[in-house]
Amino acid sequence: MEIHMALSKPIAPESLHDAPDIGQHYVECATENCNKNCQYYCNPCHRPMCEQCREEHFKNQATKNHEVVQYRQRTYQLPVEKCKDHPTKDIDMLCDECQVLLCSKCATANHRGHILTDLEAFYSERCKRCLEEIYKIHKYFLPTTQNLQKEIKEDATEIKIVLKDMRKIMKTEAETLKSLVDEMLSKNLEEADKVEESLIELLQSQDKTYSGYTSYLNDFIKELHGYLSPNDSLKLIIIAAKNLETQPIPDTSKPVLPIFTAGQYSKEVVSKLLGNIQISNTNPENRKIKPKEAVSIHLKPTVKQTKPSAEKQKLILSSSVTKIREFRVPAVGSACHLSMGKSGRLWVSDLWANLAEIDIEGNLLQKIRISFLGDNNGYHTVTRGGDLVYKDSNKKCIRRVTTDNKVIEFLKLGSWKPLSIYASLINGDILVGMKKNGKAKITRYRETGKEIQNILRETEGQELYRNPHYITENINGDICTSDIGKRAVVVVNKPGQRMFSYTGQNTEFHPYGICTDVLGHILVCDYDKWALFNSVHLLHQDGQFLCYVLTKEQGVQNPTSVCVDDENNLYVGHRDTNIVTVYKYLQ
Repeated sequence: MEIHMALSKPIAPESLHDAPDIGQHYVECATENCNKNCQYYCNPCHRPMCEQCREEHFKNQATKNHEVVQYRQRTYQLPVEKCKDHPTKDIDMLCDECQVLLCSKCATANHRGHILTDLEAFYSERCKRCLEEIYKIHKYFLPTTQNLQKEIKEDATEIKIVLKDMRKIMKTEAETLKSLVDEMLSKNLEEADKVEESLIELLQSQDKTYSGYTSYLNDFIKELHGYLSPNDSLKLIIIAAKNLETQPIPDTSKPVLPIFTAGQYSKEVVSKLLGNIQISNTNPENRKIKPKEAVSIHLKPTVKQTKPSAEKQKLILSSSVTKIREFRVPAVGSACHLSMGKSGRLWVSDLWANLAEIDIEGNLLQKIRISFLGDNNGYHTVTRGGDLVYKDSNKKCIRRVTTDNKVIEFLKLGSWKPLSIYASLINGDILVGMKKNGKAKITRYRETGKEIQNILRETEGQELYRNPHYITENINGDICTSDIGKRAVVVVNKPGQRMFSYTGQNTEFHPYGICTDVLGHILVCDYDKWALFNSVHLLHQDGQFLCYVLTKEQGVQNPTSVCVDDENNLYVGHRDTNIVTVYKYLQ
């Protein structure tokens, strides 16, 4: 059995997610009477734990929804600092507008309405920033600088060889015309020595420059380590971000080698006979420094700064649902799936391989004709950066359409056929539902395309999915899936453990489009081609049925897609028409 221990050492790993903590130590499980090696970390509890204790943690009703991550991906705990004005309260917030540290009483008393940042998240982000910078130094700056110094030594060797060859030519010429060349030979040799001395002095100067830069990098590493110390934690918070950036590598130029021109044998032109050393007028060529972008560094998402959630807490379900407007989507025959983009833009797909992007007024912005026949699955999504991502069932891959309209193959799925896809707004991860040989799973990828998780079975070995054709993610990180094969909404937590399955309120439940809102509600379409139970269900995030938001009595026919915009408006798309209807259901 392979045992993963929280062992740290200053090496340069393949990616930051794989990077160990700096400072060599072993961490034991924090559970009482358990001395096993730590593999995981509960962020809400700030507790390291082994694999067995993690399983017990999830079984506990009080902690089953806690976020438990790999130890190296943990949230760093904020050192306790008491508020001077309220000694019983801990400092746990940063007022972005006033740039002061606060406790909860300070925030409500003097900073109401200001933008506040969770200090623990901010501190953890700065700790990770230091680790990222250390990682870049080990992975990029130090090796690149060492390579440049190696190149300087090679240049010095080449200069010596070239000048040695030139001397041989000079001496050969001089032997033939010994009586004529003694004086000129002496002069040329002296000139060659001066050129060599000048070039070597230049290279020695460059070498000293990079030696000094290497010393600076080592000192900067120590400085960054110092900021990670709990004793200096506040320095890390208040220090300017630019002071955490490594200074660029100094530029140097390669030496321009001299050229020797052989002379002609003639008494009158003795200087030409022996030749002379020439310094080229060519501008020095800068040494090639490997671009920093070539280093693969997976960064954690930045701390999101939001105003206090008083406005969110005021939102409740409205006693009645109000239709705000409806519009037809040009260039598509139906609205089988909706993906909300930036600035109110919306991507809509139909059954006939058409994808259309519209603006907030319903005007067509662009149209894409995909290479496979459209279907009734949630086969496209929009990333945090605004890129459209969609499946290609024929090629068994995922394609990305960048903001400058370039289509690239983003993920290859091998023999698995993609069904559905969703881009997380929490961390940017890509969730893909897929099938192969009667089996189904959901795979999580980083924004870079690195596969990091497969969700296939429950802990008891039972298969979680049969046909996961629509996916979304809730505000607590739960993955919510409409599985038409199981005729259920299957919800698992972030580690992939099943939380619940919702099978509807009638004997026939056909889950289609699914989304979540700012309160953690789950909204799912119940589409029946016989129009018996067409409706939109509203669930609590724990799986409890709350109400029918929309039913066929309210004019809803064949709903297959839903999404919620930034104004908490509900968009509903239909299988048999290109009309999208917008409702207000929260107040």
